Amino acid sequence: MNILVTGAGGQLGKAIRSISDISGHRCLFADICPEGETLALDITDAEAVGHILDVNDIDVVVNCAAYTDVEKAEIDEENAYKVNAFAAGVIAGQVAKRNISLIHISTDYVFDGQSNTPYDENAVPNPLNIYARTKLDGERLIAASGCRHLIIRTAWLYSCGSRNFYNTIVEKTAALSEMKVVVDQVGTPTYAPDLAQAIFHMIDRWTERISGVYNYTGQGVCSWYDFAVAIRDAVGHICHIKPCLSADFPTRARRPHYSVLDKTKIMRDFDLDIPHWTESLRMCVMDYESGR
Repeated sequence: MNILVTGAGGQLGKAIRSISDISGHRCLFADICPEGETLALDITDAEAVGHILDVNDIDVVVNCAAYTDVEKAEIDEENAYKVNAFAAGVIAGQVAKRNISLIHISTDYVFDGQSNTPYDENAVPNPLNIYARTKLDGERLIAASGCRHLIIRTAWLYSCGSRNFYNTIVEKTAALSEMKVVVDQVGTPTYAPDLAQAIFHMIDRWTERISGVYNYTGQGVCSWYDFAVAIRDAVGHICHIKPCLSADFPTRARRPHYSVLDKTKIMRDFDLDIPHWTESLRMCVMDYESGR
């Protein structure tokens, strides 16, 4: 298959690229600010999207492009909506016209965190912040387009090669003797290379009867504090990490206190094995130490 990956400069796009050569597919990568072997593409431009689909005879689009700065989105709603919602609708409209399939990456933040059991795909969204609202709007525009699609809701994405929670904790625990991390936000870390592998696995097993929303994160449950402690221990640092509450670090954007996702559906429909987040963290540390 010919696969177009948008948002190629982000950490998931990079993770997909890193294994694309062994996927058995021809993969092309696009971004608004291309580097290296990356196509220039403005995903808000319907004509440009349609052209790149036609010229490259694309079978599947994997849309990793997103406005992910949760805090900045609170004061930049126009651009957050443009990337997370409007552009998703543009892509969906273009693939629908051509009978192309779309995989779109969404977020656990579509939920308000009031549950105390994992959210499945039928749970009613109730986003707390602008980032989450624009991501949910993107989901709805894709569904309304009528295109063949999979929407993958994921959470707490990290990798060793991008700016994220993992790298921040590695750097801070190396430099500081003590730090605080919130203990009242609970979810599941997702190692970007795991999700990249899952996406290719899903493409290879995608049948006509399968469409709609699917959840994917690592297995297990932890707080940001638990995750930080595990990272510190895994890299061998000695910084003392103290648990604190979200109220100790006021932010513009409200965040769900609980956003664990139920992965039963994706494991069943795609015969997919998902590693525990602690296992994936060990893999990330190995990649980090090897310089990958």
